[in-house]
Amino acid sequence: MIAAQAPTRVRYWVIVFAVALAVVTYIDRVSISFAAPFISRDLGLDSRQMGAVFTAFGWAYALFEIPGGYLGDRLGPRSVLMRIVLWWSFFTAATGWAWNFTSLTVTRFLFGAGEAGCFPNLTKTFTTWLPENERVRAQGIMWLSARWGGAFTPLLVAQVMNRVGWRHSFEIFGVLGVVWAVMFYRWYRNNPLENPRLNAAERDLVRESSVNARPHGDVPWARFFASRQVWMICLQYFCLSYGWYFYITWLPTYLGQARHLNVQSVAFFSIAPLFMGGLGNPASVWLANRFAPWVGSMAQTRRIMAYIGFTGASMFLLLSTRMNDPLMAMLAIGMASFSNDLVMPGSWAACMDVGGTHAGSLSGMMNMAGNVGGAMSPLAIGYILYWTHNNWNLTFYVSAAIYLMGIVCWRFLDPVTPLEE
Repeated sequence: MIAAQAPTRVRYWVIVFAVALAVVTYIDRVSISFAAPFISRDLGLDSRQMGAVFTAFGWAYALFEIPGGYLGDRLGPRSVLMRIVLWWSFFTAATGWAWNFTSLTVTRFLFGAGEAGCFPNLTKTFTTWLPENERVRAQGIMWLSARWGGAFTPLLVAQVMNRVGWRHSFEIFGVLGVVWAVMFYRWYRNNPLENPRLNAAERDLVRESSVNARPHGDVPWARFFASRQVWMICLQYFCLSYGWYFYITWLPTYLGQARHLNVQSVAFFSIAPLFMGGLGNPASVWLANRFAPWVGSMAQTRRIMAYIGFTGASMFLLLSTRMNDPLMAMLAIGMASFSNDLVMPGSWAACMDVGGTHAGSLSGMMNMAGNVGGAMSPLAIGYILYWTHNNWNLTFYVSAAIYLMGIVCWRFLDPVTPLEE
């Protein structure tokens, strides 16, 4: 008897490329936060102008999510990802060429417009290259990498900027994306069956998923907007992102003003939320795999993980307001971020399962809604602090309440049934 052929593992290279791009994405995105004091000094910008620069990225990122995801569905991620990574890498480098407020704002807006298509198209690659039972794990690994890339970016940026200055630093970071785009385009194929390195056993594994690779332009927008599933997917991600954006915007200011930490301590403590958030993604996948046989339903398993995540994020934020010790407060905030990311793999898996061949477009819609929440969050926090004379606790109460609204969304969400068979 001839032994059955073991499947090759060529498909896992899509995860490797996704992980690498997720890290590059967060390096390019978070680096400006660390560079902001130097940029403000050299360009003569005040805090309001620097806030407008941050907002320009946020709104562009939100507005171009749907077009980016749609193009991935229509043309395939191979050409779309190469183009958008080259686009945003150019404007990453161009950040170092800015000469005034207007040029910097326009550059960051165009940077955000390019980066918007990243995660919807990576989700599309998972949908077409991976069997259904491997997709959620892939999302967990990717978001772990993205969070950790952001967590350690300040340390990387500090080393580079100390040697070459902030302007040349952005040029160096831009090169990273160019290298990725060239390598990805040479290796990737929109349909995994077109890759000759897959053996027959692996082809059988991905054959069903490869159906999602067929390009199309017939996204059922009317069905999307009429679907309760789509609305709940988008609204829950709005609630998730509203709270999370605090960790990459106002957290250093909070540590300095409310916790009275020096610059070195702020840099150290700021690592915790993204680091612990990254751990939340694989933890979510591991727990869901343990719950699923016991619960007997993947839809209910994902709801349970979302309930745990949103509840934990809310409660730990509230707990941090009761902590006098900065270290204990940051541990609570870190656990809030960990809980936040327990929801992430299920959210993106819902886009893949519900969207099917339209996973890129649906992912774009969800991420757009999330980044609208992300763009509103720092603005709302700023006004709350202004009106209440820096009452940081109130900002946490609002974020905690919005987190709890996410539970309501998941109560009415079917995260597994496709919109189209």
